[in-house]
Parts: sequence; structure tokens; C-alpha cells
Amino acid sequence: MIQTILKNINEFDNIIIHRHVRPDPDAYGSQGGLAEILKASFPTKNVYVVGEDEPSLLFLKEMDVIPDRVYEGALVIVCDTANQGRISDQRYRLGEKIIKIDHHPNEEPYGDLLWVDTDASSCSEMIYELYREGKKQGLTLSKEAARLLFAGIVGDTGRFLFPSTNPKTFTYAGELIKYGFHFPGVYESLYKTKENVARLSGYVYQNYKVTKDGVGSMVISNKILNEYNVTPTEASQLVSNLGNIENIKVWVFFVEENNQIRVRFRSKGPVINGVAKKYNGGGHPLASGATIYSWQEVDEVIADLQEVCNQES
Repeated sequence: MIQTILKNINEFDNIIIHRHVRPDPDAYGSQGGLAEILKASFPTKNVYVVGEDEPSLLFLKEMDVIPDRVYEGALVIVCDTANQGRISDQRYRLGEKIIKIDHHPNEEPYGDLLWVDTDASSCSEMIYELYREGKKQGLTLSKEAARLLFAGIVGDTGRFLFPSTNPKTFTYAGELIKYGFHFPGVYESLYKTKENVARLSGYVYQNYKVTKDGVGSMVISNKILNEYNVTPTEASQLVSNLGNIENIKVWVFFVEENNQIRVRFRSKGPVINGVAKKYNGGGHPLASGATIYSWQEVDEVIADLQEVCNQES
């Protein structure tokens, strides 16, 4: 499949790269890293990255603003996005051919070509793999591409702590560091915390709940967001806070945003993406997301997670 993707890249002069809404470091890293590889490898091609900006990740990459006409006869590549509804900038459909590159479970196949590897730690890891296989055919990896891919791998592995990390992940990260970018600066930018977010983190530790079955939960309403002057995205990023707490097996964050509630699931072992799928979402077995539309559903989600924990025990 990598060779087929490389063949298609060679055939198109205009390439537009998308990723998912509410982007994380891996979305930015895989999208931007691929773009930088293609720009360095094919100077005469027009390569664009599109989607809404995430202010906290602008240190990685700024998006291009392009008119609809650019999609005419273009190759569209969508990175790190499991389903079509989550693709940022729905104009991706206007391209001549669509390629999906992703590491989430392939529950919604889309596009003309699909490369899905659920064993990969991140989509950024897959993009580096594409480079490794294509370098004999002329692919070039720039320092900037290496920085972006490294950031994506670090972000989606939780600094190499998540179970998705594998020996290949460490090998690729080590090879990327050799390109000479300032990797301590990547860590600093990814994990620096604003004072108001730090104070909300304290609120989380003081107010989370945990059931006797090991289900941790945290509710962050608009009132709390306004009190701490924190965005829903910033609040959602605190979901990892509960991961080191003893006796918690799975945990969930409920963060209010506009007329819906974002749900972020995490697990130390029990598989929780089935619960996420039940509530308009999905994702990895141990890290998933979903959406609910009323606070009455919170208890139902927690009950479903308790059921998962009971089945695993």
C-alpha cells in the first residue's frame, strides 16, 4: 500500500492534506510532517495543509487558506482521522482522489486508497515509515519534517508511556532526533501549562469521583470553564491527570462545549472504545472519545464503563 500511495503522490501536481477536527499533536505532526516531506522531495508540486487552527499547537504548523478551485484535479490525503464526519474542512470531497492514512480502528472506510495500521503508535509513526520506504525513490526528510513527526509521536504515546509504544516507536524517535532539531524545545512547547489551566488541574484532583469498581470520572461544566477561564480543549487535555491514581481502572472526562458534552475515555486495560461507539464516538481500545447531549447521560456512560470493568475482572 505504501508503494501505491507513493505512486499516486508522484502522479499529482496539487496535493492537499487534511486531518481531524479538534487536532492533537499527532494530527498536526502527521499532516505537517507529510507536507514537509513532500515539499522537500518534490519542489515543483503544490502542497497544502488545511483545517481549523488550534491556538495551543500553532508552534507546530499554521494552516493554509485555499479557495475551492485548488481542489480541482488534486490529490487529497487525510491523516489521523477514523471517520469522515471528523475530517476538518469538509471540502476534502472536492479532490480527484482521496487517500486515508490512519492508525485508528478502520470502522468507517473511506477514500480511494486506505492505509490503516492499528499497531502503529501514531499516524506520525506511519508517515515516517512511508518516508523510510520511499527514500530510495527520492523522498527527502527535512529537519522541520523530523521535528513535526517527533512531536506527533511524543504526543500520541504520552511521552512513550502509553501501551501503544513499541520497539519500532523508540527506533523511529531515535532516528528523527538525529536530524538536529531542538527536541527539548518540542517537549517544553507540548507540555507547558498556563496558570489558569494549572489551577483547573488542582480542581480536577479535588473533585474527581471514583466508583468501587474503579471507574473515575470528572465533570467540567461551562460554569467551571468560565470560572477558570479555560477552553473546552484545554480542559479536555487534563484527562490524563487521573491516569496515575491508584485503584482507577478506567476514567472519563465530561467537558461541556456549546450545546454538547465532549466525552474523553481512558483505560489502563479494559477495552472502552465500544462504550465510546455507543455514544456517537470511537477510537482506540484504551483511548477514545464520544459526544453526549445531556447531563442525564453521564450516569449511563459511567454505568456502561462499570460493566466493562466488571467483565474484565
